[in-house]
Amino acid sequence: MLDEFEGSVQGHRDGHGFVQRDDGEADIYLPPNEMRAVLHKDRVKARIVRQDRRGRPEGRVVEIVERPEQPIIGRLLHEGGIWLVAPEDKRYGQDVLIPKGATGPAKVGQVVVVQLTEPPALFGQPVGRVKEVLGEIDDPGMEIEIAVRKYGVPHEFSEACLSEAKAIPDKVRPADKKGRIDLTDVPLVTIDGEDARDFDDAVYCEPAKVGRGKGWRLLVAIADVSAYVHTGSPIDIDAYDRATSVYFPRRVIPMLPEKLSNGLCSLNPSVERLCMVCDMLVAADGEIYAYQFYPAVMFSHARFTYTEVAAILGNTRGPEAAKRKDRVKDLLNLADVYKALLKQRSRRGAVDFETTETQIVCDDAGRIEKIVPRTRNEAHRLIEEAMLAANVCSADFINESKHPGLFRVHEGPTPEKKEILRGYLKAMGVGLSITDDPRPGEFQAIAEATKERPDAQQIHTMLLRSMQQAIYTPINSGHFGLAYEAYTHFTSPIRRYPDLLVHRVIKAILNRQKYTLPMLPTPGEAHAKLAKRLASRVKAPTEKPQKATVAPTKEVQAWQAAGLHCSANERRADEASRDVEAWLKCKYMREHLGEEYGGVVSSATSFGIFVTLDAMYVEGLVHITELGGEYFKFDEMRQELRGERTGIRYAIGTRVRVQVSRVDLDGRKIDFRLVREGEELPARNAKDKGAPPAGGTPAKASAKRGSRSKGAEAVAPVAAERVEAGPQSAMQAFKSAVKKAANKMKGRKPRR
Repeated sequence: MLDEFEGSVQGHRDGHGFVQRDDGEADIYLPPNEMRAVLHKDRVKARIVRQDRRGRPEGRVVEIVERPEQPIIGRLLHEGGIWLVAPEDKRYGQDVLIPKGATGPAKVGQVVVVQLTEPPALFGQPVGRVKEVLGEIDDPGMEIEIAVRKYGVPHEFSEACLSEAKAIPDKVRPADKKGRIDLTDVPLVTIDGEDARDFDDAVYCEPAKVGRGKGWRLLVAIADVSAYVHTGSPIDIDAYDRATSVYFPRRVIPMLPEKLSNGLCSLNPSVERLCMVCDMLVAADGEIYAYQFYPAVMFSHARFTYTEVAAILGNTRGPEAAKRKDRVKDLLNLADVYKALLKQRSRRGAVDFETTETQIVCDDAGRIEKIVPRTRNEAHRLIEEAMLAANVCSADFINESKHPGLFRVHEGPTPEKKEILRGYLKAMGVGLSITDDPRPGEFQAIAEATKERPDAQQIHTMLLRSMQQAIYTPINSGHFGLAYEAYTHFTSPIRRYPDLLVHRVIKAILNRQKYTLPMLPTPGEAHAKLAKRLASRVKAPTEKPQKATVAPTKEVQAWQAAGLHCSANERRADEASRDVEAWLKCKYMREHLGEEYGGVVSSATSFGIFVTLDAMYVEGLVHITELGGEYFKFDEMRQELRGERTGIRYAIGTRVRVQVSRVDLDGRKIDFRLVREGEELPARNAKDKGAPPAGGTPAKASAKRGSRSKGAEAVAPVAAERVEAGPQSAMQAFKSAVKKAANKMKGRKPRR
């Protein structure tokens, strides 16, 4: 009997798919005919039947093990007397048939949520019913409504949670201060972005004697969420389910109800707040000489913005400093301790690449006005170093106490990634490389040595890509990128559940108690997906023997599950945010079809190059067929495409000029075509490029779509015939459907 492998189906917008194997081996390719009877995200058993022409293992689905409850979001269409929903996520591959009477109040063209009532079959489409109407495709915020359902982001608090939040007092009461250090006379301040609404952290610094030398006393006060969110309470259950706040342009889906996140837990100016304090003595060389944790009550003496603090530090006699003259000395002390911590960071060899983050600026209707770089100034870095210091102390405190808890672990590169990076550095003529057991300092040394090269961006990108993603786990194996032996998250309990758990553990240690994880709901699909992907890393995070802080007991397994859940939902939040940003960028670029821009190659692949536009920070694909009339070969070692005849190369960092040629809103894809020097490209008619007509209203034709012109999909209305046509043979229904589909296809352009 041939081997069968279990895994998760991952659909592709072009109709094919693959099975992501649980054992971590190569994915099994599923051709379109195999995808007809399964859905994206189904758990299946598959058998490898051959190698396809590209050398991939091709498989056949032998059993559907589990079909997760998953709503499908799409637009309701009415074609040839048949109601159907075209999934917004093209990985589903098939439209869902909606019987008469199952459309609810939805109208043609509206975005709806569908619940499946019949699964797909080899010769029949899935059937479902409309269970929720989200609205029109161009409604403000529709992209967020789609994303939260598409990625399963919890976006409504339970009644029990809201009821508990309502009963929480509006301000700190005298009884709440019992057993806390009174810091209300210490001029702690918050420093955040202009648009921040919740304030997790406050800081204060003063010169102090450290050992026999000079140094600083640095206080980092963090909102004491654990004082209000009790283990296993309704608010706690909802917070664990969310695991993190999710940030979209113009909207935040918070981890905690607003009464806590923006009210009682937020360190707002000029009000008393409960906090947990990390009180540190920092030596002149940036070493943390001593630290202590304690619960306190504080009073924020000012709410600063990063821009304001940077201006004050840049000019202590300027207008910003004049407005805040009482706090200028404190800010200068913070700047001094920051510089010392920065020197220590450099001595550790922590990896520090400067990357460009962008911010989408929207108007009141939710449309993009502009995309701007999010600049990091001295104040951003100052707060970052203070938070890193508090996080390191938290990890050390938990580690030394031998109490189980969550660490933020960042592994070094895998053996495969090490080999790829070594080969790349050699091919690019970089005189440095990495050892078999690399230290972060080796990466930083390469970054420093190459920062003046014209291809520095390309080299730094490859250094970053060679590293793994950070995860939460009770097994401490250090943080590679930051060069810490132990690191955790303590500073953001309003928006991250792991930080809340760290607070509870620290409090338990201070009280000489043991913190036990609550019995929380079973982690969902995101957890299962990440568990499969990270299984090997969780079991053995490093190749070398690791220093485990605790024995692998049932208790540690529970902490592993909590860490995995938090890691998975962090990924889920990132994916949902990226999806919304991609949607907004596509909508934005539809208004710029046919226009030309300068840009930089951000990555090269075997099928083309991705280019990021200088002016807009938007990325799109120049397909290999648009690169010119010659054969291009992908050089994996150098990560570049090279023309065989001309020798022209396209690699990360190569400057190009492109024209915006096509925007696919559903697929979240933007296509460019290359503009060569001296070539003039006519701006094509907007109607030919899928752009909306003047005024932004979608053309009526957008509700109806051309046939996908594939034989298997052209006979898709068979299931609808079965629903509506009354008694007839399967063959009659099949022939009738083929005839109807053929008639429909006449004179219609196939969809790309």
